[in-house]
Amino acid sequence: MAVQPREDKTGLGIAIMALAVVMFTCIDTSAKWLIGAGIGALQVVFCRYSVAFLVSLIVYVPRNGIDVFKTKHPILQFIRALFLLGSTVFNFSALKFLPVTLTTTIMFASPIVITLLSIPMLGEKVGLRRILAVLVGFLGVFYVVQPWGADFHPAVFLSLGALICASLYFIMTRMIAGVEDSATSQVWANGIAALSLAPFVLPHWTMPADIQVAFILTLIGIFGATGHILATRAHRLADASILAPLVYTQIITIPIASYIVFSQLPAQSTLIGGAIVIGSGLYIWQRERRLGSPKA
Repeated sequence: MAVQPREDKTGLGIAIMALAVVMFTCIDTSAKWLIGAGIGALQVVFCRYSVAFLVSLIVYVPRNGIDVFKTKHPILQFIRALFLLGSTVFNFSALKFLPVTLTTTIMFASPIVITLLSIPMLGEKVGLRRILAVLVGFLGVFYVVQPWGADFHPAVFLSLGALICASLYFIMTRMIAGVEDSATSQVWANGIAALSLAPFVLPHWTMPADIQVAFILTLIGIFGATGHILATRAHRLADASILAPLVYTQIITIPIASYIVFSQLPAQSTLIGGAIVIGSGLYIWQRERRLGSPKA
């Protein structure tokens, strides 16, 4: 199956990517709400991926047919899907105990971790300036976590596990970029995640307490599928180097959603540490863009 061609519509790409970020905000907010409503984290993850898998089939099979399941790199696709699944399991488990503003801020450090992992895994050369930016970024994460504080919760380690798995997922995505159609990657990622969890979730299924819970369980999968489809579409319309910083708009959308749904505002340490992490990530992005890195 041929890889979809690029188009040059930067403005539209930015708008679509911004909408995708809203969908990603809705995923985490819905997950925390569902776990608070008594649904187990694994069941929430299963619904997120099984519904997303069905949506992906509805969107891609009519266009691509059975070729959507064919991949040139099945092992890489399988490992990539497991890293994505691991990230979601860790993240949703952390959301049971931590504010969504805190878990999202920790995830903002993924460009920093990716920069480090790209050295041994992708053979990239990282200069002194980016190494210093990485160190500053980790100081920001350390300030957000505040292991010395009275409010420190061990669930932070779950969020850090989500960060590492997500970073490895993006590394694997770089490995197959340009050689695998995005439709195939999405179908594999959602399908493998759902199939992997089914034996653990279905025997212990918790029936939703009411129709609202059932609706949100379905909606979280729609948010997931829609967000990734929109992000994929955006990257066909605009350069990745232009779209990358838009992920940080969650520093606005997450607190708004958290306040509306949970009446929670981010702590001062989250705001200050988040600013440091975002600043470091933006510097790394700008540095890669200036150097013309093909992996930027």
